[in-house]
Amino acid sequence: MANLLQEVEHALLSGHSIDRGTALALSVFPDRPALYRLADGIRHHFMGNLFDVCAIINAKSGACKEDCRFCAQAARHRTGVDSYAIIPDEEALSLARECDRHGVERIGLVTSGRSLNDQTLAGLVHLFGEMAKTTRLSFCASAGLLNEHIVTELIRAGLKRYHCNLEACKSYFPKVCTTHTWEEKVATLKLAHAHGLSLCSGGIIGMGESVADRIDLALELRELGVMSIAFNVLTPIPGTPLDHLKPLPLDEVLTAIALFRLINPKAVVRMCGGRQQLGKDQYRCFTSGANGAIVGNYLTTNGNELAEDLAHIKALGFTLARESSLV
Repeated sequence: MANLLQEVEHALLSGHSIDRGTALALSVFPDRPALYRLADGIRHHFMGNLFDVCAIINAKSGACKEDCRFCAQAARHRTGVDSYAIIPDEEALSLARECDRHGVERIGLVTSGRSLNDQTLAGLVHLFGEMAKTTRLSFCASAGLLNEHIVTELIRAGLKRYHCNLEACKSYFPKVCTTHTWEEKVATLKLAHAHGLSLCSGGIIGMGESVADRIDLALELRELGVMSIAFNVLTPIPGTPLDHLKPLPLDEVLTAIALFRLINPKAVVRMCGGRQQLGKDQYRCFTSGANGAIVGNYLTTNGNELAEDLAHIKALGFTLARESSLV
């Protein structure tokens, strides 16, 4: 057991991958700080100190017919979330310009619902066009399941990345959602990739899944070639079926981050929703393998104040990816 970390380090630095059995052994490694140091060292070896920041805009909110058990925007859950068809131009542009001023690299437009209808698609195309006029931001979208028409139109509008979370591993997904499938999400990611888009995908930990389920999700993301991994920690939202769950303890979150890094050594492991629950300890995520984040607010929960958040990240020795490209 004492040599496990050394063996993993040697394997990864030699260009090999770790398998499921090794990841399971790492998940119960007794010296947690040593595991976090290894993950941080692997991050530094493959990724340097570059830090990838993005932000999201809740472009269409609420009234979703899907039944994702964690989500405040599902119409069948009584959460009191705002509901609107498309965000007003000036509100979206104001958020985008603020992100641009602070060195954020990418902005994502996120919509509730299974997929895009023609009206919402036209709204996203319009917003991307307006943001392109006044910001230097790169564009991402998270708009549910794709088809050829939708992906083609979004790319014409300037889209460079598509986000579609798997949410959970294949075997656990039916316990999270029944109105669409894990396979449909994978098909969307493959379609986006076939059209030349980079991929962002990940999931949520803390939904009742096992550690093995988390490892399986990390392995599935590796198999799909996802290089931006969205790492969320469940925020139990009142009115959702998961509102009774307790937030995960810090060491469980950090261990999961370390495992995701060691399974995906060359990917950006991006902290997304839920990190604010950790308070100041959230910045330990970035010394345990993570090297990216969504900054600002999330879809239905508040994040951290933008300038303060970025200052904490830079104080750890990171350089924002966009800033490095301007040097």
